[in-house]
Amino acid sequence: MFTGLVQDLGTVTAVDATDDGVRLAVRTTLAEELSPGDSVAVNGVCLTATQLGDEQFTADVMRETLRRSSLAELSGGTRVNLELPLRASDRLGGHVVQGHVDGLGSVRDVREEGFARVVTVQAPPELLRYVVEKGSIAVDGISLTVAGVGDDWFSISLIPETLERTNLGAAAPGQPVNLEVDVLAKYVEKLVASEAVKPAKQAAE
Repeated sequence: MFTGLVQDLGTVTAVDATDDGVRLAVRTTLAEELSPGDSVAVNGVCLTATQLGDEQFTADVMRETLRRSSLAELSGGTRVNLELPLRASDRLGGHVVQGHVDGLGSVRDVREEGFARVVTVQAPPELLRYVVEKGSIAVDGISLTVAGVGDDWFSISLIPETLERTNLGAAAPGQPVNLEVDVLAKYVEKLVASEAVKPAKQAAE
């Protein structure tokens, strides 16, 4: 489990693509804290470190992950958001992030607003149903507060700290981003739906 607080902005050093998937190599200061088999979130995608050395780690990305995330777009030199899993003693500074990407969004617009930068993200309706104003969402693994919601978009407002420490500082229109909605919203929806079915079953009996 993660919290969406990016710990380092790593750099992709190699992308080895085959018919079976992709092997990524990422340079980061966090490599010294990893052991083979440990989890690490790369742009919000939970991956497993397979090899370590020279201040970098490698991770295998299977085809299912490539289909559902923006990791298929990575190339050498790309900057990526990195986070290690939450420890039991850590503060939950963001929100609960699983590292299981729900789908892809696309940056629609970027504008300055005072010292902040407002980024509008186009998103599919099956994800927007879980997005509410002032709620939480993970964008490329970053825990963010939703500033506004429309029929096919939502917006987020980024402070200078976020712009400096994450890849959203270089966000531009057309850029794909990984989206993970708040898992609590999905659990609530399922519980409410199951409760609604009970009266119908009882009436039929």
